[in-house]
Parts: sequence; C-alpha cells; structure tokens
Amino acid sequence: MNLELNEIQRMIQDTARNFAQNELEPVAAQLDENPYSEENKKIFLGNLKKLAELGLMGINVSAEYGGSEAGVISFSVAMTEIGRACASTAVTMSVNNMVAEVIQSIGSEDQKQKYCSKICSGEYSAGGFALTETSAGSDPSDMRTQAVLDGNEWVVNGGKIFITSAEYAGCYVLWAVTDREAKKGRGISTFILEQNDPGFTVGRAEHKMGQKASATNELIFDNCRFPKDRLMGKLNDGFRAAVAELTGGRIGIGSMALGIGLAAMDYATKYAKDRIQFGQPIVNFQAIQWMISERYTELEAARLLLMNAAYQKENTDFFARESSMAKYFATEAAERACRSAVQMLGGYGYTAEYPVERYARDTRIASIYEGTNEIQRVIIARDILRSLG
Repeated sequence: MNLELNEIQRMIQDTARNFAQNELEPVAAQLDENPYSEENKKIFLGNLKKLAELGLMGINVSAEYGGSEAGVISFSVAMTEIGRACASTAVTMSVNNMVAEVIQSIGSEDQKQKYCSKICSGEYSAGGFALTETSAGSDPSDMRTQAVLDGNEWVVNGGKIFITSAEYAGCYVLWAVTDREAKKGRGISTFILEQNDPGFTVGRAEHKMGQKASATNELIFDNCRFPKDRLMGKLNDGFRAAVAELTGGRIGIGSMALGIGLAAMDYATKYAKDRIQFGQPIVNFQAIQWMISERYTELEAARLLLMNAAYQKENTDFFARESSMAKYFATEAAERACRSAVQMLGGYGYTAEYPVERYARDTRIASIYEGTNEIQRVIIARDILRSLG
C-alpha cells in the first residue's frame, strides 16, 4: 500500500503549514487571551479570509462551485497543520468545509452556485452548521425546532445551541422538523438560512474552556421566515444528510486534534532537551523518554487511522466505522499527548506563559463535538456486530 501523499496533497499540506506557521501561530495566544476585543476579532476574520484565498475553505468541493477539488486526504492533512497552530481557526475551517460539502451534496444547482462559491471564496466569513439543540445533542433526531410551510415561505420556530461561527456566518445549513407525526428522525428537513432572515437572532456567545477565538452561539427562531426554495434535498429526508455529514466531519475533528497533540509533544520534547535537573537534561530520564515514545506512537497510529478514513471517504460510500475509529482514537491520543506535555514542563506547563496549557484546553472539546467518543464507540460496535451477522 502506498502511503505517500501525491503532488496535490503535498502542495495543500505545505500551503497549510506555511500559513499556520507564519500567520496563525504568532497570534494564537493573543486571540486566546482576549477573543472578544474588536482588534482580535478583526485578526481572526482576516485569517479566515486568507484561508479562503488559499483554497482551504472548500477543499473537497468541486471547482465548478468555487472549491479546490483536492479531496478528503488533502483536507485531513491541511486540518492537521492548521490545528498545530490555532485550534480556533481549525474548527472554523472544519465546519466551513462541512457546510459547503452538505450544500454540494444535496443542494439544488442554483443553491450550489449561489452559496458554495460564497463560502469557499471568503465572501462569507464562514458557514454555520445548525443542528444541535438543548434536547438534541448526541441524539439529534430528537430536535424540536419546527418549520411550517406558509404559502411561499417557511416559518421556523425554536432554537439551536453551540453553533460554531454563528456570529459571522453568512449562511447556515439548518435542520428542522417538518412532519411532527413522522417516526423519530424521519420528519426532519434541511434548509439554507441566511444571516439577515427576519425572525432570526444570533444569541449569546458561550464562554468556553478552550478554542476561545472561535465564536460559539445559540440561534433563536421567532417566526423566522425565508423563501420556499431554501429547502435542500427531499422534504422530510434531512436527517440522513445530517448523519452523513457528521460522519465525514469526524475526519476533520480528528485531524485537528492530531495537530494539537503533535504541537504539544513537539514543544514539550524540545523543552525537555534543554531543561536541566539533577545535573542533566530531563530528556535523559526514562520516565520522560517513555512519555515521548508512547505519545508519538499513538499520534502516528492516529494519523494512519485518519488517512485510512479519508481514503475510504474519498473512494467509497462506506466509511462510518473508519471515521468513528479515527475520530475516537485521534482525539483521545491528542488529550493524552497534551497531558504528558504539561507533565513534562512541570509547573511551567500549568501556566499560560507556555503554549502547552492552551493546547490542553483546546483539545478537550475534540472528544465531545461531532459526536461524543461514547457515541463513536457505539457506532463502531454496531458496525462490527452487523458485519458478523
């Protein structure tokens, strides 16, 4: 099996790495420390625009609709490089790619032409993925937000929570119940929501442990109205699209976590080579060497799982197990890497003066969103049991 990246994949990886090192890494701590200042918001949105100009906001989207058409493996390696430098930017990039892909997958030709190009080009700072609700987290089929057709308009009432990029998204992919009498999960439809639709409000921002520069807000719908032609795909068939896109999105989150874990261990390992205790560098001690060997081995295994999942998505229609395995393993390996990095720095690792403290906070959410790792275990087990008859 050839595990080498092809020319396009290497080019995407190099582009993402150079941008991350030169543009993102120098300001990551600043954005984390004060994400709500107007200056830092301007910096963050400016970097999103630059990502779009580099073709990284629609990597797996057809060139016909403004994307790079570079494939899922390219997306994964790019996410890892961006995640190494700034997790807040990485998660925004991941969600943006998800939104563009779902519109490409089930949108009409007019919807693809209108929205994908704006999302990929940076005309919209980002796209929003409006699925999660208070009562519908790990079980999104239990959503309560409703959409009712009134003449030539849909009227939406309800709310969403934990929506990435909500404050500055130009459009959102929105899921709502359109048939209250249907069986659970079967009466849900998918729509495109625009920022200025009447009756739609972006609510309070969440104050988070990590990934602070990425805005996370609730959405409120109070008789929100938008045109009938904003329905995407078939009526009452939207839940399947949500599940499919979450499956692919797990590759992005796993890849981001891999980047955070690698950044943490690279920093801690270099630190251990210079830190002197008992008359010698602490990297000479077996306890430190075991941390280094164990964490880098796990991160390499995570990389291979992610590459396999990305390859399967790019070349087959069946990649749910591979995607869940990769997301589950990569995010937990990254958490272990960050904990070890903090331990290797000792008391310094617990202070904001050193980046491993931020890495540890940023990676914690990765095992929760795009489906908690407990849900990933269920998906994996069910698929294995089904394959065994």
